Amino acid sequence: MSSKKVLCLGDSLTDCGRLFSEDPLGDGYVSLLHASLKENGREYTFINRGVDGFTVSRLCDNARSHYLSLKPDRITILIGINDIGIMMNTNRTETQREALMKDFFSHYEQLLCTLRIATKDILLMEPFVFPYPLEFSLWEPYQKQMSLGIRALADAYRLPFLPLQEVLTASAAESGYSAITTDGVHLTRMGHAILAEQLNSFFTSDL
Repeated sequence: MSSKKVLCLGDSLTDCGRLFSEDPLGDGYVSLLHASLKENGREYTFINRGVDGFTVSRLCDNARSHYLSLKPDRITILIGINDIGIMMNTNRTETQREALMKDFFSHYEQLLCTLRIATKDILLMEPFVFPYPLEFSLWEPYQKQMSLGIRALADAYRLPFLPLQEVLTASAAESGYSAITTDGVHLTRMGHAILAEQLNSFFTSDL
C-alpha cells in the first residue's frame, strides 16, 4: 500500500527555507513531524508548499492551479499572521481592519471549498503571536478573533482544528520567549519541535 500524501500549506512558518535547504521539507515543523512519524513506523509522503510572506488570499489564488494536481490525501493549513501584520502595520483604521478580517474569512472559506475537491481530510491550525517584543501584544485581539473564526469554519465544515496559541504561550512562560520564538512571530527549533509534537497526535490517531 502506498503511503498517504500530506500537503502542508502556509507562510514562512511552514516554508522554513525549504527552497534553500538540503531537505525539501525545510528545517521547521514539517521536517520534524515527518522524521518523528517515520521513526515510529508511520510512513507518510510529505510535500511542503509553504511560501514566505503568503497571506490567505495568496494561498487561495494558488490553490486550484498548484495544489489540486498534487492529489493529496491530507492537507494541513497554517496561515493568518501575515494578514494580521497587514492590518496592524499599514496605518489602517479600525473599520478597515474589520473589513480586512472579514475578507480573511471569506478567502479562507474559498480556500477550503477549493481544497475539498482534492480531499476532505484537512487540518486547520491556529495562527499565533507572542508579546515579544511587547508591541505584538497589540496583535493579540486580532489573533483571538482570527482563531475563533477559523475554529467556526472548522466546525462548519466538520474539520479538525489544532489550537496552538495556548501551548506555545505556556512553553514560552516556562522556558522564556527567546527559547520559543525568534521575533514574536517565527519559531526557534524548540518552538517548531513543540508545534510538530502537537501535530503528531493528529497523525498517530490517524484522524
